[in-house]
Amino acid sequence: MTFNFDQRIDRRHSDSLKWNKYGDRDVLPLWVADTDFRSPDCIIDALQARVAHGVFGYGDTPHDLIETVVQRMAERYGWQIQPEWIILLPGVVSGLNLSVRAFTAPDEGTLAPTPIYPPFRAAARLAERRQTNLPLTLQNGRWVMDLSEADAQLDGKEKLLMLCNPQNPGGTVYRREELLAQLQFAQRHDLIVCSDEIHCDLILTPELRHIPFASLNEDAAQHSITLISPSKTFNIAGLGASMAIIPNPALRKRFAQVRQGIVPQVDILALVAANAAWRGGEAWLTAQIDYLRANRDWLTQQVNGLPGLALAAPEATYLGWIDAGGVNVASPALYFEKYGLGFSPGRDFGDDRFVRINFGCTRALLEEALSRLARAVQDRADSASLATISSSRQG
Repeated sequence: MTFNFDQRIDRRHSDSLKWNKYGDRDVLPLWVADTDFRSPDCIIDALQARVAHGVFGYGDTPHDLIETVVQRMAERYGWQIQPEWIILLPGVVSGLNLSVRAFTAPDEGTLAPTPIYPPFRAAARLAERRQTNLPLTLQNGRWVMDLSEADAQLDGKEKLLMLCNPQNPGGTVYRREELLAQLQFAQRHDLIVCSDEIHCDLILTPELRHIPFASLNEDAAQHSITLISPSKTFNIAGLGASMAIIPNPALRKRFAQVRQGIVPQVDILALVAANAAWRGGEAWLTAQIDYLRANRDWLTQQVNGLPGLALAAPEATYLGWIDAGGVNVASPALYFEKYGLGFSPGRDFGDDRFVRINFGCTRALLEEALSRLARAVQDRADSASLATISSSRQG
């Protein structure tokens, strides 16, 4: 079976948040994390069949989807979960916010890596909780959490450690020993762990495997909330179906109580799409990963060949965290936008020297983006050279 990820689908005048951001301006949208790929036919067929039914009343918990999740966690990740551990959500972001509100009091705090996916930062701010940031450092081409000085930053009122595995924006797939170090840190400080694992299916480096935090051991399971979704994997983010997996009954009850009356149930079409994706989308997913891996490899080579830029090849996701500090502009995202490049600003993740690029697009679009990027950095380099010459003449 073949899939055409080179197919260009015009989203500019559709309902796409990603493509509508810049209107009719000649700016390539490479920011928000959805891809430009057509979702697999198994999802489209399932949705069409459900729509043909013609009745869209209140939905009940779909037992076949719950069974699918249980089976998938066991077969793909070796994690044995129980159906009652699963709470359906309309999005992982709601799970982040519920975790902050459920497991911290107003005078207590959260911990999160930095740089990090912006809703991690927003969840603490919206709940009026303070957040201590644990820096990620680049070690051997991988963005990893630096816990060496973290203990000294804590005052004992931190209650929630928020993790992202695979990491967004850095693309790191955490190894078992790294996850165990994070668990030991949580144990020392009596922390609940909320682990966002939405990108777990998108491992680009063949020899790596995703390890759910809660699967490390029983203590990890009993002190954690795991958030998953098919949305990034199968490009169905507009059909919000996500899950919180919470083995501890007391934590699960508290999470459900805080959610009640505020976060709605999941849309019935989203549930249909999620079940179809996880049941029938494996061949499509394998082909997509091959395509994304080729995009990643080409992108990394091209970016690292440009003056002032650096990119550590992400091990997972379709997101690249580009260090643009060497371009020497106040805001790289705003500078590149003048050249028709719509990146995510690094400022939103915690470091304004960077931009995040979404390479979940056709190779043709990515090549056009790199052509524009090369022109942008070359113009900047030329301007710096002219300024140096002018300064030397004046001297």
